[in-house]
Amino acid sequence: MNLAEFREKKVYSEGERVALYFKERVMTNFELQKNSRKLTSALKGLGVKRGDRIIIQTPNCPEVLETFSACWRMGAVVVPINYLMNDEEIAYIYQDSGAKIVISSNAFLPKVKTVQAKAPEMKTVILVDKNVPEGTFAYGKLIESVEEDHSFADMREDELAALIYTAGTTGNSKGVMHTHYSLYANAKMQFESMPFPEGMIYVSVLPLCHSFGIATINNGMFRSATTVLLDSFDLELILSSIAKYKANILVAVPTMYVYLLLYPEPKKHDVSSMKYWICGAAPLALETWKKFREVYGGEICEGWGLTEAGANNATNPIHGLKKVGSIGIPMKGTEMKIMDDEGKFLPRGQQGEIVIRGPQVMKGYWNKPEETAQVLRNGWLHTGDVGYEDEDGYFWITDRKKDLIIKGGENISPRTVEEVLFAHPKISEAAVVGMRDDVYGENIKAFIVLKPDQAATAEEIIEYCKKNLTSFLTPKEVVFMQALPKNIMGKVLKKELRKMA
Repeated sequence: MNLAEFREKKVYSEGERVALYFKERVMTNFELQKNSRKLTSALKGLGVKRGDRIIIQTPNCPEVLETFSACWRMGAVVVPINYLMNDEEIAYIYQDSGAKIVISSNAFLPKVKTVQAKAPEMKTVILVDKNVPEGTFAYGKLIESVEEDHSFADMREDELAALIYTAGTTGNSKGVMHTHYSLYANAKMQFESMPFPEGMIYVSVLPLCHSFGIATINNGMFRSATTVLLDSFDLELILSSIAKYKANILVAVPTMYVYLLLYPEPKKHDVSSMKYWICGAAPLALETWKKFREVYGGEICEGWGLTEAGANNATNPIHGLKKVGSIGIPMKGTEMKIMDDEGKFLPRGQQGEIVIRGPQVMKGYWNKPEETAQVLRNGWLHTGDVGYEDEDGYFWITDRKKDLIIKGGENISPRTVEEVLFAHPKISEAAVVGMRDDVYGENIKAFIVLKPDQAATAEEIIEYCKKNLTSFLTPKEVVFMQALPKNIMGKVLKKELRKMA
């Protein structure tokens, strides 16, 4: 099933309604569809053909959603990228994807022009602004000047729909190939596994350059939801938007919930309309869950997924048993197992690598057959996440394989130490990595961000850890930082911390 075709049928079956709020814009589902059909026509006029890649390099806006639909109607491939990447990273994606068109904005045009010089195939620049410089196309004028294209390419389910580049938290960015069917299947299994009522109002702050943001939008489409689309992570904007639109659902990552706890006036805005606080992309600290319930009166529902499998693969039930700290149970149509390093499935309770299979799993990495073969083996996607399945079938993540610290031959989960640090009353954020040690090979180094107006010493933190951990698990060094390095989704970039260790 082509998602664009599904969206078209959905629009006409439900009738015209408000589908999107963005800043001062109010857009109906009919308007969004009309614009996407006109953009299809415009892109064809610019020479875009089936299979061509189109880069989207702009913050969240309605034009991003319209571009998704337009490309999928005609069989073009969307390449949404993090507009905050440095020039070298963006140039790599330009070159690797072989894209010839980029959709961006005036704010990022200097970066586009700089990178264009390193990617000569990138010929055409479309900007979402009204006034654009010579040599570029204005998105609005493009779609005004053409008729709607109502056709759909006769796409095979296994044809490429999106190249979503990984955030590179543990290494170089890779282009994850998602097909029309894998995107559709992931949206459908979310719909079936998380039975929210129809017509809910979503606050969407996740960037649409990331699979989690894309999955959230596709999920909302299945439910005829109205989306309040935000273009930046701003605490005041999030909370005021919930109050203004009487929103029911917020989908966010752990870091965003941590920052919401730091908001100085949590009672300033009425958030009583909220029914579901959804969290994914990274493990949520138990202490954050507890404090959030105290401050905002809502329980965070935790799930899990990864870009290679459409972003959503497991979740705690929204109705039923929730296990705080667990990523929940596999979504419908998803198989999850625990496997050891020899490829043997492990029984419940034993720790190993989480592997999954299902229709939402990627086709592979773009132009990287060796890396693809490393993670797709015998029909299973090897996630790199270490964890176990409990007696009730709930899965727990203990760490990333690449993040494990090997001290004196013993594997140490940074997560174990981080949970203790999160419970310290002065600490807002913490991350633990391995550092070189002449005796043990590796030892533990902690990077700490204190809460506003708090002060602490390394000795104080180490002493606290000694009281709550064994000496073997106590950090050898503590470093205080103003902020931890993160990607656009709020995931801590441990590869950057390891450089400092």
